[in-house]
Amino acid sequence: MASRMSSAMWSQRFQRSAESNISLQGQIRQMLVAAILDGQMSLDTALPSSRELADQLSVARNTVVLAYQQLVEEGYLISRERSGHFVNPAMLEGRHGFVPPQTVAANEAVGRPDWTQRIARLPSLQRNIVKQASWQNYEFPFIYGQFDQTLFPTSDWRECCMKALSVMEIRNWAPDLIERDDDTLIQQIRTRVLPRRGVFAMPDEIVVTMGAQQALYLIADLLANERTTIGFENPGYPDARNIFLNRHAPLLPLPVDEGGVRPVADAHLLAQCDYVYVTPSHQCPTTATLLLERRHALLELAQKHDFVVIEDDYESENNFSGAPHPALKSLDTADRVLYVGSLSKSFAPGLRLGYVVGPRDLIRELRALRRLMVRHPAAYIQRAFATFLALGHHDALLRRLAFAYKERAEALKAALDIHLPEVRHVRITGGSSCWVEGPLWLDATRLAAEAEAHGILIELGSVFFMEGLEQRQCFRMGFSAIKLEKIEPGVRALAALVRAQCPQA
Repeated sequence: MASRMSSAMWSQRFQRSAESNISLQGQIRQMLVAAILDGQMSLDTALPSSRELADQLSVARNTVVLAYQQLVEEGYLISRERSGHFVNPAMLEGRHGFVPPQTVAANEAVGRPDWTQRIARLPSLQRNIVKQASWQNYEFPFIYGQFDQTLFPTSDWRECCMKALSVMEIRNWAPDLIERDDDTLIQQIRTRVLPRRGVFAMPDEIVVTMGAQQALYLIADLLANERTTIGFENPGYPDARNIFLNRHAPLLPLPVDEGGVRPVADAHLLAQCDYVYVTPSHQCPTTATLLLERRHALLELAQKHDFVVIEDDYESENNFSGAPHPALKSLDTADRVLYVGSLSKSFAPGLRLGYVVGPRDLIRELRALRRLMVRHPAAYIQRAFATFLALGHHDALLRRLAFAYKERAEALKAALDIHLPEVRHVRITGGSSCWVEGPLWLDATRLAAEAEAHGILIELGSVFFMEGLEQRQCFRMGFSAIKLEKIEPGVRALAALVRAQCPQA
């Protein structure tokens, strides 16, 4: 007769959580699967009976019965008549009996490769924007680009996901698309997204990516090398800068003012470039919008000096101060602009959906390159988002975001004017952040550390500047993730920390 495992140990392993969105049955299954795969359950010992385990976990017996049945169906457990439930040995093939190698001290690791010498460039050493993983636990999270659950259209997105899970839809997205994208999503980008920016493209002039960041990586991998000079906004987007540097491309800093880059004033710099990377809708990080006359001037110089503009339409959808300026791509008549956009930044950054619009010859090569990396972004997500666009949910969301962000932007501006008149901030015309330039005596690194200790999160400005050109008194304040009523008290508390640094204080 087989021995039976005691149910007492499960009360310690079972982490019942009222906040979990997983049912009790699901939590029990999760607990048992972890114990099976971790090798903590003997093959010849029966699990506790459903009644015993239910009593130990203080749940209904039927909940345990259903959990056991599901695990039998999935092959984790086998049921033996009058003996109970046992671990299925087949689930441990390749795992059972595995003994991890003994830890060897670093100075005893003879013959092991030295990875620090083998890796030509260490990405972990790049200067990146750093965000607290636990930002939601801070009272005043003035950070950029984070998800606001109060604005997320939960029911609308769930509806689109459920539609994508219908039998007919599964047949469309479940096969390997290889180099293709979801036809419905491409059509929605062409007819619903791009026309809003004055851009028109054929299907073979669009490629979907895993966020705008992968779009930039693909472009850099295909076009940039140590012989291509890239004009880059300073301050500018750190991830884009790191992507180009990873291709060993020389970067030429282009100064930015309240009107964006300065094509006429810096024509001598642009003449040296093969590519020019810009964020004209809301410049990263200052949020300045590139003036219309400067857009035309930039395109004229691109023709004259034979360079290509990489337009990252950064936060173009978050506009709340009148009609947006036309995208550079919409003014382009000579294929001088590669247009990079995001579908998920304002919606849910974790979805990672972006796209590139460009000449069909280039798009064909980007698709072939993407195939080597990920083949294509998840087809299920593409189909669900296509439905989200088609049903008008995305347009409705953008309207709600515009209202909410405008309200928060006005509250932040008012609070800065009242509590921090000594700082200069760029006028907010859209987007979801505010660029702040403090007095020359302000040390933003010290301020950020002290602010964090007081429950306030801000983002250092120095990381946006090219190395050697940093301005230590700058910082960025996002307002996409902070509650409206927290903005004024947060700025007031930050102002006290700023003034504590003042030499005359």
